[in-house]
Amino acid sequence: MTGNIGSPSPMQPLTVGNVVSAGMRLYRSHFRDYFLLALQAYLWVLLPVYGWAKFYALTSLISRLAFGELVNQPESVSSGKRFVNSRLWQFLLAMLLLFLVGIGIGIGMLIIFSILTVLSAALIGQGGQAQNPATLVLLGLIAFVIGIVSLLAVLWLLTRFYLVDLPLAVEDNIDGASAISRSWEITQGYVWRILLISFVGFLITIPIQIVVQILTRVLQFVFLPYLLEGASVYILLYILLVLVISFGSGALVVPFYQSIKAVIYYDLRSRREGLGLKLRDREI
Repeated sequence: MTGNIGSPSPMQPLTVGNVVSAGMRLYRSHFRDYFLLALQAYLWVLLPVYGWAKFYALTSLISRLAFGELVNQPESVSSGKRFVNSRLWQFLLAMLLLFLVGIGIGIGMLIIFSILTVLSAALIGQGGQAQNPATLVLLGLIAFVIGIVSLLAVLWLLTRFYLVDLPLAVEDNIDGASAISRSWEITQGYVWRILLISFVGFLITIPIQIVVQILTRVLQFVFLPYLLEGASVYILLYILLVLVISFGSGALVVPFYQSIKAVIYYDLRSRREGLGLKLRDREI
């Protein structure tokens, strides 16, 4: 059944609820394909470097397939795999560049906190032993505000790179480096909305995370005596079961997030570039 999810005008943004519900419908309609792709991606994680590139490519493939559904150009899994595999090393390049960006952000935050620590110590030291409580409260308040602002700044920066995998998986004439600049371009002006959508999506997946935590605790309780004894067979079995739970839960959650990313990508492109296409209601 074809229908319009949200606004018929490409210039009017989809609401947070429409984005999440559209992602959920895509996820449900293609659960088997998306789940199996995500499961394959997690198995590749066990192989360093090449496997990590495969993981990034396969999870991005889920978004490519979802985007194809949104623009009325559905694609087979095999066809999508051929496309993303042709850009496998570009996915690896994008991962490395994002890793370097993350290191840069981390170093920047470390420098800021180091400067704040030195300044706070200097201000407190000026008062000697008889420090004014009001001054300490003020310094604490300032540190708290700066910490919140710094956290928001980091979230803002990370969100600007939220869609790096989509251009690489969907668009032509894109490489790992240009995909990063493309994400920066598309997300401009919509960071806080993307963060809100991501937060709502996270809330929906909380029950799965709770089940995973419960199962992990149960395994720890059951295998604890054997782990303390250092029984290698039981240790290996415990690790295997933990991996099964982790990979299985990840394969359930990742397609949902990738479907939401596809809807966000569609929404932003339709308003920025006038795709002028309607979302498809593929609910089964």
